[in-house]
Amino acid sequence: MTPQTLIEVFLALTQHNLSRALLVREASEWAAISSAEFRRRTLAVSAALRAWGIVKGDRVAILSENRPEWVIADFGILLLGAVTVPIYSTLTPEQVLYVLRDSGARAVFVSSELQLKKVEQVRSQCGLEKIVVMDDVGSEHAQKISSIFSREMTSEPRPEAVNADDLATLIYTSGTTGIPKGVMLTHGNMASNLISLQQFKVKPATCSISFLPLSHITARHVDMALLQSGASIAYVPFVQDLARALLEIRPQIFVGVPRVYEKVHAEVEHKAQYFPAQRIYRWAMSVGKKYRADTLAGRTPSAQEWRVADRLVFRKIRAGLGGRVETFISGGAPLGRELAEWYADAGICIREGYGLTETSPVIAVNTPDAHKLGTVGKPLSNVEVRIADDGEILVRGPSIFKGYWQKPEETRAAFVDGWFKTGDVGNLDSDGFLSVTDRKKDLIKTSGGKFIAPQPIENSLKHNSLIAECAIVGEKRKFPAVLIAPQFARLEEWAQEKGINFGSRTELVANPEVRALYESIVEDVNQKLARFEKLKRTMIVSEEFTPENGTLTASMKMRRRAIEQRYKEMIDAMYEEAERTGPPAELSK
Repeated sequence: MTPQTLIEVFLALTQHNLSRALLVREASEWAAISSAEFRRRTLAVSAALRAWGIVKGDRVAILSENRPEWVIADFGILLLGAVTVPIYSTLTPEQVLYVLRDSGARAVFVSSELQLKKVEQVRSQCGLEKIVVMDDVGSEHAQKISSIFSREMTSEPRPEAVNADDLATLIYTSGTTGIPKGVMLTHGNMASNLISLQQFKVKPATCSISFLPLSHITARHVDMALLQSGASIAYVPFVQDLARALLEIRPQIFVGVPRVYEKVHAEVEHKAQYFPAQRIYRWAMSVGKKYRADTLAGRTPSAQEWRVADRLVFRKIRAGLGGRVETFISGGAPLGRELAEWYADAGICIREGYGLTETSPVIAVNTPDAHKLGTVGKPLSNVEVRIADDGEILVRGPSIFKGYWQKPEETRAAFVDGWFKTGDVGNLDSDGFLSVTDRKKDLIKTSGGKFIAPQPIENSLKHNSLIAECAIVGEKRKFPAVLIAPQFARLEEWAQEKGINFGSRTELVANPEVRALYESIVEDVNQKLARFEKLKRTMIVSEEFTPENGTLTASMKMRRRAIEQRYKEMIDAMYEEAERTGPPAELSK
C-alpha cells in the first residue's frame, strides 16, 4: 500500500530494525545510528514537543547544516502533526528573523553555537518560545537535544492523526527576484512524489551521501526516498568535507547539482593541462566520444581502446567520486548539454531531473529505463505536463503545492485553469522527454525584438575551468554582453605561469592578457551561436558571485537582477562606450 502521509512513510521505514542507518562522522570515525535508534530518538523529540504544548498545525523551524538530528527533528515535528519550517544555515540573523516571524514558528532546532547566536539575536522580535540546540552548547535560552534523546519512554507515543491534505512543511523559496515566499506542501504532496526514485531500484544495502542543504526540497525529498528504499545515508554538514567523505564512504548513489559536477570537471581539466598528461587525457576523451557515438549509431565500438582509456583516465575520475557510484543524479538547475556529454564520454551517465519547490519537487527525471541526454527525462507517472502557447511548462498532479503562505493573490497568479505555471520555458519531444530551456523571466529581449535564453550560453561558458560564474545581460539593448566571475585560483595560477604581476584581483582582471584570454573563451562559444545571440562585449569582475554579496541565493542560484544592479555602473559604461565607438563589427554586417 502506498503511503498517503509522511507519518506513514516514517512508521513503515522504521518498523523493523533494518540494515539502513544514519551515518555521522565523529572525530576520525563514522558512527551509525540504527533504524531502531532513529525511531526511538524521533519519537522522543515528538514527545518533548507535545509536552511543550506544540500541537497539530503549529510551525517548528530547523536551522541547521545536514546531520542526522535534522532528519530526526523533521520527522519528530511531522509525527505531531506540526509543520516543519527549514531555514538555510547560511542566512543572516535578519533573514532568519523574516522566516521565523512570517511563519509564526513557536520553536526552533539549531545546530551549533553560531546558529544559536543568530536566533538569540532576533528572538525578542518574533513569537519563538523554545530553542533546541544539537551541539553540546550551554545556554540559558536553549535545551540540548541530547537531554531529549536520553529520556526514558515507558511506551511509544501515538502519532497525531493527519490526512493527505494536512500541511507538512513550509519552505521559503530562496528568492531570486524578491522577498521569499513560504511554499505550503502537504503530506499528500510529498508522499505522492516519493515514487520518483522507484525506477532506480535502489537496493537496501545502498549508501548515499547527503550534502546538499536539507533546507532545499530536493535534498530532503531524496533522503526520504532513499530511506524508504532501505538505503543508508552519510551526512556531510559542510561541502568542503565532501571530497574526503566520498573516499571514506564510497557511496553507490550520488545526487548532486550542476555546480558540483562543474567543479569535478574543472578539477580534471586542471590536472590534465600539462604535457604528457594533457595528451593522454585528450586522447582518452576522444576515444570516449567515439565509443558513445558508435554505440548510439548501432555500430560496434572499439572495446580495446575503451579499456585502455578507462584504465588511464576514466577510472581515476570515478575514483575521485568514491570509485563505486552506480547512479549519478543531477537536479536543482540545468546541467548543460556539454557537461552531460563530457561525463557520458567518460563513461559516467548522469540522470538529470527537473522540479521545483512548488512541485514537491520532482516533475520529470531520466531513469535507467528511459534516458535521453540533453533532456530532464519523462514526467513522473502521476504528474501531467503540457506546454503553453508561449512555451511555459505547465504541470498538475497530486504533488502540486497548496499555495503560498498568507499570500492568496500570489497563489492565484501561480495557476491557470488548474495548471501550475512553473515559470520555465521548455518543450516535450515526440518520445515524451521534457527539455527545459530557461526561466521565462530570465529570457532577454533585445531592442531588436529578439529573445535570448541565457542559461544554455552561460553553461557553455562555464564548461571552461577558468570561469566560475557568468551572467548574460542585454535586456532592451542592441546586443548581449557577458559578465564573468573568474575561477580565481585557476586564473592566478595561469597568470603566474605567464609571468603576469598583479597586486590585487582588480589589477589582475584589468590586465590586457587576461582580458584577451577571456575574450577568446567567449569567442569560441560565439562560434556556436546564432548571430543575434553572439556576445559582443566581455566584462570581467574582480570578485566571485556568492550568497554573501547577494549575487547568489542560499541554494546557489544566480540572482540576475541583483547582479545587474551590483554591476550597473560597469554595464552602463560598457554600453555607452559601445555607442560612442560604434557597434561591434558583427552588428554592422
